[in-house]
Amino acid sequence: MNFDICQSPVSLSTPEAVEDWNGMIRAFLAHGTATPTYLGAVMTAEPDFAMGHAARGIFSLMMGRRELVQTAREALQAARMCDAKTPRDRAWVDALDAWLAGRPSDAVGAMERAMRTYPTDTLSAKVSHGIRFIMGDAPGMRRSIERVLAAHDADHPLRGFILGCHAFTLEETGEYDRAEEAGRAGLELAPDDAWGLHAVAHVFDMTARPDLGIDLIEGNTAAWDHCNNFRYHVWWHKALLHMDRGEFDVALGLYDAQVRSDKTDDYRDISNATSLLLRLELEGMDVGPRWAELADIAERRTEDGCVVFADLHYMLALAGAARPEAQRAMAARFARDARCDGEMSLRYADPGVAAASGLNAFAEGRYEAAFSDLAAARPNMQTIGGSHAQRDVFERLTIDAGLRAGRYEQTERILRARLKQRAGQADRFSKTRLAAIEDARRIPAQ
Repeated sequence: MNFDICQSPVSLSTPEAVEDWNGMIRAFLAHGTATPTYLGAVMTAEPDFAMGHAARGIFSLMMGRRELVQTAREALQAARMCDAKTPRDRAWVDALDAWLAGRPSDAVGAMERAMRTYPTDTLSAKVSHGIRFIMGDAPGMRRSIERVLAAHDADHPLRGFILGCHAFTLEETGEYDRAEEAGRAGLELAPDDAWGLHAVAHVFDMTARPDLGIDLIEGNTAAWDHCNNFRYHVWWHKALLHMDRGEFDVALGLYDAQVRSDKTDDYRDISNATSLLLRLELEGMDVGPRWAELADIAERRTEDGCVVFADLHYMLALAGAARPEAQRAMAARFARDARCDGEMSLRYADPGVAAASGLNAFAEGRYEAAFSDLAAARPNMQTIGGSHAQRDVFERLTIDAGLRAGRYEQTERILRARLKQRAGQADRFSKTRLAAIEDARRIPAQ
């Protein structure tokens, strides 16, 4: 039996196939463009590799696209026809099967089973991390990584990447100092780890230190300039940090030059774009005709129903461009999905339906209704997936809806909760909105 770079058994028969598999692992961990190329080479050389077929299926589902569900089903069928020679092979096939059956938490369970058998298995750890991220399970992400951290000792060739994952989980669970320390340590070992770099950028966003965040990104281009579309997300972070410095024109320039330099339809790219445009509009910027391109893509995605996080950002695009017919179609599909079986359907039911309704109401200027719906969705918004920074666009909308509706007491409570989550460090948004509440209260007194 051969072993891969994860120090785990891999049922490949030739050194060349193992070398390509190792290349795939490193590319996947680094969000590199070569991941599908390496995986394709492995499967061409050894088409009876069950874990390889399962990887193709799982990676397809991570894309959150309706048309790739069929690709994943075909991958599962191919994997089942192969001999799953190791517990790791079987765990990956089981994970794909469970996710396709609407049980991503069971897919996580299968990955965790592989990690219990092979705690050095960085690849399974990263996939478990990724699925939990899609499902909004930050505490679970942290527990998962911390269970295998000791096995990734100084001699493990992928220790830097596991430290990057740990940094992100620490940041998402509010331990900002430890997150920065872990992320920087990881970058020393894996200077091409975009995920670890972005974890530290999250720390500086959440603790209102934009200068440090911008310096970090500009000083570590080797960590992310090799990336697939994840590099657009790093540019998005940089734009947010400039916004916190009040440099809205710089942020809009980054939107054009980097965030949407390629007009892709990947939902993660759409989420970067829509949330940045909306943040700029909330600060009074005129973003011109930029919504139209995003709405054209979103109109083709009204029936996707794969990831609530993705669909809510499609709804932002439709609302931003005022596409009422498509908005109604999307809202109707949310309502239908909320009545279906499966773990994602629960998220469409709550918070999805209320959040979508709130986004539409805000776009139409019905701020009382928008605040009511968005505030109702707010307690469960973490379950849509994404990070605190990504979901903050919905928090900002809730707050601004409350301000425009005159709901000052409730809005202040949400602002104070947001401030507490950010270790008490007030960013520009918090300062300006708290000042707006004080100004509004002063007017009746005068």
